[in-house]
Amino acid sequence: MGILNSVLRAITWWDGQTYGTQLFTSRHGEKVGEDGQGNVYYRTSDDKKRWVIYNGEIEASRVPPEWHGWLHRMYDDPPSEKPLARKPWEKPHQENLSWSPELSYKPAGSLHWVEPAERRDYEAWSPE
Repeated sequence: MGILNSVLRAITWWDGQTYGTQLFTSRHGEKVGEDGQGNVYYRTSDDKKRWVIYNGEIEASRVPPEWHGWLHRMYDDPPSEKPLARKPWEKPHQENLSWSPELSYKPAGSLHWVEPAERRDYEAWSPE
């Protein structure tokens, strides 16, 4: 299984960093911080490039807002050096469950909607 993992890592990007990203990061990357999910953020010494190495699944919605702003140059200082003020109404990240079969929203009438076990407000018509 180790050889298969090595080959997959060499040619895929969706399951972690590739060897090319790892090599570039080791040669040019300057670690600037880490978020609560274990994602690690880097930049080059001249700050021309900024990137993230995800801890686990590569999903852009896992990047917290403060790090997203830094990656997209909305501000110069990374949150590890100059943390952003949090608003009292801000909530922690919640995974997008739209595609999960158990938790996704299923409106009434959809093919996936499950009829409640007992309905007292409706009686099915049957021909006599």
